[in-house]
Amino acid sequence: MAAADQKPLGSGFHAKSEPHEILAGIDLTGKTAIVTGGYSGIGLETTRALADAGATVIVPVRDPVKAEENLAAIEGDISSAKMDLADLDSVRAFASSAYDSIDSLDLLINNAGIMACPLERVGPGWESQFGVNHMGHFALTRALLPLLEKADAPRVVSLSSVAHKRNGILWDDIQFEHGEYQKWVAYAQAKSANALFANALSRRMQEFGGRAFSVHPGGIFTPLQRHLPQEEQIELGWLNPDGTIPAAVADIFKTPTQGCTTSLWAATSPLLDAMPGVYCEDCDVAQLAGADSLPYQHCAPHIADDADAERLWEISESLLAAA
Repeated sequence: MAAADQKPLGSGFHAKSEPHEILAGIDLTGKTAIVTGGYSGIGLETTRALADAGATVIVPVRDPVKAEENLAAIEGDISSAKMDLADLDSVRAFASSAYDSIDSLDLLINNAGIMACPLERVGPGWESQFGVNHMGHFALTRALLPLLEKADAPRVVSLSSVAHKRNGILWDDIQFEHGEYQKWVAYAQAKSANALFANALSRRMQEFGGRAFSVHPGGIFTPLQRHLPQEEQIELGWLNPDGTIPAAVADIFKTPTQGCTTSLWAATSPLLDAMPGVYCEDCDVAQLAGADSLPYQHCAPHIADDADAERLWEISESLLAAA
């Protein structure tokens, strides 16, 4: 991809389009999808919408009890299997089970994630937001590539965030081993990594007719905020002092169903056939950020940098090989 590709296509949809609008006329019967985190928040709505459109949906789950409860209310061909993105053995076991149950994979929605949590180490000592949001999905996607290759025009959707605009990859201290840990800097790095991953992955998938995209789902109140106390959400301006949502925030934020629609659009829109690796928001390709961009919109140039995408891919391969 090139930074010049980061401009809206005029999809006909908008920030608060609903799933039934995005998938109108799209039949996913016979297609198989995997949705990480597909049993909570916008992931649950992604699972629901794909199943409603006829897809067979497999949901990797860290909490089987919660998953069973949440998925029980959804109709369709949906199954789940244990997986924890923080545990590489668990990721490998899930991928192995996928090979036993499906012949090919049409859609992989890398939706799960953590945000602004205290410093923790996962795997061989990776900072947890980078380790879970990026490396866990990197390992999963790498393991599932042969199944994606067997599908007709498969797609991978990597959930990023507008938070990527804060900063890119901390190339000299990715794991916060030397500098002071800052949870929002770590989150921004992880979300930049998600976008750069899709950039690099799409070049590799083009060899067999596949595509990868990254998306900003929008601001949504979901369990993703579980590490943020109410006091901090008030300080951020997301909540009023009495815990209610300010009118200006309500106008910008989306419902969970609206929050899954950019993922659905990236997974299915023919408009993206010739746009590999782009970053999307509000059910369209995002505009490259400029001086007039608001803080909660558009795409920072550093996630549209092919050289950085390849650099991160090589680092991720090395980290995975050493784990």
